[in-house]
Amino acid sequence: MTVTDGPAHVSRRNDKDRFILEQLVTKDFKLRYRRSVLGVVWSVLNPLLMMIIMSFVFSYFLKGSSVANYPLYLIVGNVTFSLMNESTSAGLRSIIDAAPLLKKVKVDRWVFPVQKVLSAAVNFAFSLIAVVIVMLFYRIAPTWHLVWMIPALLLLMVFCMGVSMLIGALAVFFRDMIHLWSVLLTAWTYLTPIFWDLSLLTNSPDVPWLVLAVVKANPMYNYLDMMRCAIVYQASPGAIVIVLAVAWALVALLAGVLVFRKVEHKFILYI
Repeated sequence: MTVTDGPAHVSRRNDKDRFILEQLVTKDFKLRYRRSVLGVVWSVLNPLLMMIIMSFVFSYFLKGSSVANYPLYLIVGNVTFSLMNESTSAGLRSIIDAAPLLKKVKVDRWVFPVQKVLSAAVNFAFSLIAVVIVMLFYRIAPTWHLVWMIPALLLLMVFCMGVSMLIGALAVFFRDMIHLWSVLLTAWTYLTPIFWDLSLLTNSPDVPWLVLAVVKANPMYNYLDMMRCAIVYQASPGAIVIVLAVAWALVALLAGVLVFRKVEHKFILYI
């Protein structure tokens, strides 16, 4: 082992990676609200306005639904799905957009897709203020089940990091991934019960069991269900939901790390 491979060198490299992560997350946060009058308030207003509009529209279409506290159900699903949407969309271009820096500074490349997930998590934290406002408006008191938010958020972030590393690496070589991911996200939005309820499928005899199975296996269904159990249902998530949430997080992370490590040495040739 050489001197540069020693613990001190590894520690310095880890410190540098942490510093770069902090700087990039801070930079993203500042750029997001630059020249904006309301600034970070938009992180609260955005989900609130979407909830008001969608509640008004879809409450008429979902009269047969068994959802209680529909506005809260809607805003929790919306902000949770937006975390995945925002982080993976940014992670998709993270390596491509970091080309000027990668050509000048030696830095671990995984920092860039991970940073995009952390930046989205910061925005998600502000969005939770909108959730609190809705709970106060409808006089819904939190219970101890709120602790389920922590594993739900952590698992979702791990899942997003894995997906971001995977698609971010692929986008370097196949730029069509940028357009394909946009299409997939649109399909994913409608496949996930964000503004509709699963009971609409389970109570309909015309819906094939395969459709129901696909929806339940959908990673975002499980993360949304865990978040809603913590805030809306005020109950513990089912064992199958927890197992699938953990499994999807591990599968995404493993796939992302393996693909990223296999091709990252070629990034400089294509960015």
